Amino acid sequence: MLQIFFLFTLLLYSSHASALDFCVADPKGPIGPSGYSCKMPAEVTVDDFVFSLGMAGNTSNIMKAAVTPAFDAQFPGVNGLGISIARFDIAPGGLIPMHTHPGSTELQLVVHGSILAGFVSSNNTVYLKTLKTGDIMVFPKGLLHFQINAGGIPVVAFSCFSSSNPGTQTLDFALFASNLPSAIVEKTTFLDDATVKKLKAVFGGTS
Repeated sequence: MLQIFFLFTLLLYSSHASALDFCVADPKGPIGPSGYSCKMPAEVTVDDFVFSLGMAGNTSNIMKAAVTPAFDAQFPGVNGLGISIARFDIAPGGLIPMHTHPGSTELQLVVHGSILAGFVSSNNTVYLKTLKTGDIMVFPKGLLHFQINAGGIPVVAFSCFSSSNPGTQTLDFALFASNLPSAIVEKTTFLDDATVKKLKAVFGGTS
């Protein structure tokens, strides 16, 4: 009897595991800390597991850079798998400013050009390196980091993340593209009123 019970349990577990091979994101459903809800299996196609990062992003902006994400919102097949990727295009003179990924470690590979990259640890130690084509660098989860074009040619890099939705908060945008009152920005950054208002005008912030 005990053997039959164990056999039944094994069959039940195998059947359940098979049904949970993946959870393709349903963009019409709710999203929470664990990601999107799952598409019905009958609605899943091979295209949910394929994404193209072959096209350069538009670098005609203040940063002279573009990030093309393949996170769960764009690439439904990675939902719940703990992995995603993004393409970085950085024009000469461009940069990805100080930012953090609250939900993920980042591993970046430079495939064209060179970048000056670095991160700041929680004890304010700076780790800085010029990366050339073929170099990789890891940015630990949650730490502020940046990438700057270090040459006179466009940069192409790809970053892998340990989450299907790593989240991104850019320091400049948080301070100067939000409606955080200027008086608070001035007090917390030691910047003067004129500088804060100038930066808010550049980034589109209010208040």
